[in-house]
Amino acid sequence: MITQPFKVAIALFGATGDLSRRKLLPSMFHLFQEGSLKDDFAIIAVGRRDFSDDDFRKTAEESISANKKLENLDGLETFLEHVFYVKLDIADSNTYKVLNDKFESLEAEFDTGNNRLFYLAMPPQYFTVITDNLRESGVTDTSGFRRLIIEKPFGKDYDSALALNNQITKTFDEHEIYRIDHYLGKEMVQNIEVIRFSNSLFEPLWNNHYISNIQITSSESLGVLDRGEYYEKSGAVRDMFQNHMLQIVSLLGMEPPISLNSDDIRDEKIKVLKSLRRLGEKEVKKHFVRGQYDEGLVEGKAASKYRDEENVAEDSNTPTFIASRLYIDNFRWAGVPFYVRTGKRMKDKETKIVVEFKEVPRNLYYQAEEDDVLAKNLLVIRIQPDESITLHLNVKDYAGEKDTKEIKLSYTVAKQDLARTVDAYENLIYDCLNGDSTNFTHQEELMNAWAFVDPVNKVWENDAASFPNYQSGSSGPIKSNLLLSRDGFKWWDV
Repeated sequence: MITQPFKVAIALFGATGDLSRRKLLPSMFHLFQEGSLKDDFAIIAVGRRDFSDDDFRKTAEESISANKKLENLDGLETFLEHVFYVKLDIADSNTYKVLNDKFESLEAEFDTGNNRLFYLAMPPQYFTVITDNLRESGVTDTSGFRRLIIEKPFGKDYDSALALNNQITKTFDEHEIYRIDHYLGKEMVQNIEVIRFSNSLFEPLWNNHYISNIQITSSESLGVLDRGEYYEKSGAVRDMFQNHMLQIVSLLGMEPPISLNSDDIRDEKIKVLKSLRRLGEKEVKKHFVRGQYDEGLVEGKAASKYRDEENVAEDSNTPTFIASRLYIDNFRWAGVPFYVRTGKRMKDKETKIVVEFKEVPRNLYYQAEEDDVLAKNLLVIRIQPDESITLHLNVKDYAGEKDTKEIKLSYTVAKQDLARTVDAYENLIYDCLNGDSTNFTHQEELMNAWAFVDPVNKVWENDAASFPNYQSGSSGPIKSNLLLSRDGFKWWDV
């Protein structure tokens, strides 16, 4: 984090919600502890409850104190002196004068440079209501910078995403809009670029001459919990695949940018999304597998099926699991499958990337009675729960039982390094304050992702599936294994 603190006033819409309490307020407090926020900042919590400043400060104090990732609470009392509350009817533009008055008074009190950040920790149906009223009431008229952070989902398909963007850009320019994807704030996701572009060991091999396939897995052991109503509308495709998973694909598949400027990096990511092979109805059924969890055991405890969850239809056709085989049709990646899977109520909670390299042309190290097979060379990038990088190699077997054995060269991110931030949101809020949009989703990225995903959703929405089709606590539907085995591969459990 920088030593020079930011000058800014932050309006936090949805300040009393779960996201703000668990993630955003602790992240902002830690930015204060680290010196990125110091004297010249203010936080305006916006909500509909009848709170005073002291009422909300008590709520904020409880939320921050409950965060186990904070090493200490040094400076909390001073931080809370910069936190204020405004009651607002977000649908009534006339009430926004109260918010503007609060901005102006705090800008005079704390010398925030008239910089205004609007964080909408709200359901997406309120995005355009708020941005329209901010514009019409003059709250966005400021001599400093103005920036907007919005949470996913950014639309439910191509057309709705386009309409959402067209409406928001009446108030904010594209460079002022920060579409937040918390996966892009994770340290090991950001490390993908560093691993690729700072090591001559990997970049010359990062193509179809040396890589046989790439696998991306993001599995959760939990079900949908109390989010059944939301999940029925989104499913695994809109909740995870269209955003998080395709973002990781674009980072793995992109060409080296000409610089680390956010526009240059985004340009290369967009090229990957444009190069994804578009699929017709028959191809969707061939390259995609969907699933929905049944009853089962997770960590030794009985788990119910998805259709028994609260606010879920008894005959729900919503997938809680998706596996896919993607092809990036460009010179670098022609013929290399990218296998992507994500699901709920699976065996483990983990997010990882496995890069499988091609075999050597001929195995010289085997005995006649042994199989003529060497262990695969793998690069494993683990994003959660532990953050690590592991390289699988073959070396001489000094025990003499075989000519070779597999070893693992591994680096695990130290706990003290992970403690640098309390959450991925902290990294992204910092980047936004710094005007760095590298790890946020650009409109063109978003539209190309929807253009790829829409045909998949249309096929599945018009075709009832035989659900449920995988047990809770398993690795997903059997068909997801066939997706790889037909190509001569397997999901790596490493």
